[in-house]
Amino acid sequence: MLPIIEFDGLTVSLGGREILHGLSGALRGKAIGLLGPNGAGKSTFINTLLGFHKPSKGTVRVHGRDVCNEAMAVRRTIGYMPENEAFIAGMSGVRFVRYMAELAGLPPEEALERTHEAFFYVGLGEARYRKLGTYSLGMKQLAKLAQAIAHGPNLLLLDEPTNGLDPPARLRMLQLIREIRDTPGMNLVLSSHLLHDVEECCDEVLILNDGCIAALCNLEEERKANRKFLELETTGDENAFAEAAERMGCECALFSRGRMKIVLPHEIELRQIYQLASEKGVQIRRMNHRRDSLEDIFLRAMEEPMTARSAQAR
Repeated sequence: MLPIIEFDGLTVSLGGREILHGLSGALRGKAIGLLGPNGAGKSTFINTLLGFHKPSKGTVRVHGRDVCNEAMAVRRTIGYMPENEAFIAGMSGVRFVRYMAELAGLPPEEALERTHEAFFYVGLGEARYRKLGTYSLGMKQLAKLAQAIAHGPNLLLLDEPTNGLDPPARLRMLQLIREIRDTPGMNLVLSSHLLHDVEECCDEVLILNDGCIAALCNLEEERKANRKFLELETTGDENAFAEAAERMGCECALFSRGRMKIVLPHEIELRQIYQLASEKGVQIRRMNHRRDSLEDIFLRAMEEPMTARSAQAR
């Protein structure tokens, strides 16, 4: 399958300083999370996909098209929701989004029709003729999303789409993102500092740190590969219980006062542990159950030595 985004030795310098350092990789997910601390290079990466920054070395392709050599064709297929407001003062919502759709290449009549559809889709149909300056923060975020999708792109770049939203507005935005993600022929890149938003919406993650690739992983495969960890406090014959659990394929470590840690294989379910405890006459008095989360993946990536990240990027 052709990668959604492919970069080979991608190096970008701004103001005489190298921001992205020879990134190489391919992104194939339906929804791709872009993560990293401040100054990691996320905005530079997005602006390079849009053709605003030219690579000083290497190449980057979107749906097989070279971003530099086929810039206009690439831009027509991309919708961009920026982090900061980019509205034109005094414009109504419908006029602004129609204008942006025309800039993306749509004829005026089709741009107007798509604009109305986009406003109703994001839930701003009744407010589309109001001036953007009267919109609340949540409405402005939805208007930015409307202009990003009005021209019918097949790749959507979302930069901090839930930034500053209250809980109900944030849930609404995430619902829209998931609906867009599930639309046939649509892919999206979600850049966010909120790991939960990325974990909820994305199936692949690119983590940048100091302009290098800190991690590039398929979240579904990570979830399947991650082992389940149990911390137990028990009463009864914990030795017999542990031996039986190991025969099932578990890894066990015993501690004092009935405490133990168990690593479960992927195929073993919690109910089987409870059933085994019952068979061995062991009472489970306390249990902590966890898997590695996106936060664990992110923190591990931040802890890797810079030399390792640089080698991976090359």
